[in-house]
Amino acid sequence: AVKVLTTLRNHWKKTTFGVCLLSWGGNWLYGRHCDNLLRRAACQEAQAFGNQLIPSSMPLKKATVFLNPAACKGKARNLFEKNAAPILHLSGLDVTVVKTDYEGQAKKLLELMENTDLIIIAGGDGTVQEVLQELADANVNLLSSCVQAVFSKIPIGFIPLGKTCTLSHTLYPESTNQVQHITNATLAILKGETVPLDVLQIKGEKEQPVFAVTGLRWGSYRDAGVKVSKYWYLGPLKTKAAHFFSTFKEWPQKHQAALMYLGPTERPPEEPEEKPSRPPLYVRLYRRLRLYWSSPPKEIPQEVTPEDWEELKLSTIELSIATRNRQLDLTRTEDFMDICIEADTVSKGQFVNRGSQKMYDPHMCPEGSQCIQASRCILQLPEGTEGSFGIDNEEYEAMPVEVKLLPRKLRFFCDPRMREQILHAAVQ
Repeated sequence: AVKVLTTLRNHWKKTTFGVCLLSWGGNWLYGRHCDNLLRRAACQEAQAFGNQLIPSSMPLKKATVFLNPAACKGKARNLFEKNAAPILHLSGLDVTVVKTDYEGQAKKLLELMENTDLIIIAGGDGTVQEVLQELADANVNLLSSCVQAVFSKIPIGFIPLGKTCTLSHTLYPESTNQVQHITNATLAILKGETVPLDVLQIKGEKEQPVFAVTGLRWGSYRDAGVKVSKYWYLGPLKTKAAHFFSTFKEWPQKHQAALMYLGPTERPPEEPEEKPSRPPLYVRLYRRLRLYWSSPPKEIPQEVTPEDWEELKLSTIELSIATRNRQLDLTRTEDFMDICIEADTVSKGQFVNRGSQKMYDPHMCPEGSQCIQASRCILQLPEGTEGSFGIDNEEYEAMPVEVKLLPRKLRFFCDPRMREQILHAAVQ
């Protein structure tokens, strides 16, 4: 023992390196073991769903999974196959996986929608936006029926595999463990609890609109945030560096535009999920005969209320138009989107600090900003305006656009604990 201690002391550099290597290896193996335990527990829970008896005449539920293999720097496919796919197969679902790694597949996606019971999107925010857009692009004539009818009826599951997964903050509890986060999201799909989410329809100069479940950003914070990855060599300082160097171009940075908007709309009552039973044949015949022989009612002309548009000239460092999906309230009586117009009088220090905060919460509306609640708006940009919009973290050319709120158009699966939390917060 004395000889071993002497050797270790004489070669203290190698000893230190060996201890660090063994500690790291042990920690890595322990992490792998914990992940395997999480996967096993999730599979056992999924097996309980698969063991449930169903009538022989009832077909298996069909699930269509849209998987983006490029998400999470190309790791999404491996993450899905190791953590989510076993749970889905054990649950008894008839699973069809479609990879969204090539263009021109919109027609195929639309055909799949006619024969599926639920949709599962595996990827990040960009994948959600891409699937919505591909389905909309499939046929311009079927656009309204595609989004408003098909998606309103078919529930959607979201498995967070991407770098940015904004929807997961609303649908699932926070988790620092990626495996647990993915398995929780997959199990939430099996449990069947859903919440309605709003959609923004963004129509520009082109005929085809763009759809977003998070929102639109236009301004200096978004432009600086896109360049953060260029400063990867600065490690944890890369975010501040990107915003600091962007102040050298022009200061103060102002984005000028004209905004027209309509106020919130009253939320209609929930439609019953189960349709009333059809009355007997003799009742239907009696009603038709009575309607036929009765005198036609006099039509009372209804006054058409003109839309009350508000107009506003703005100069801002950043403008954001966001849904209320992050602050979900299932009991509110009005439907609206949040328009945040940030003041253009911030200092360079405030810009750098606030830019770091916006990397974690892109649609935060800082103190001193003008906040507007609207159901529809038109954004007019001056001629020659350059730059880009960020729509659900996807880049689009900046142009005049009309943004319309489609309230509660998508039903997403969520963790039952999150639904209870949302309802409890609404009651308070």
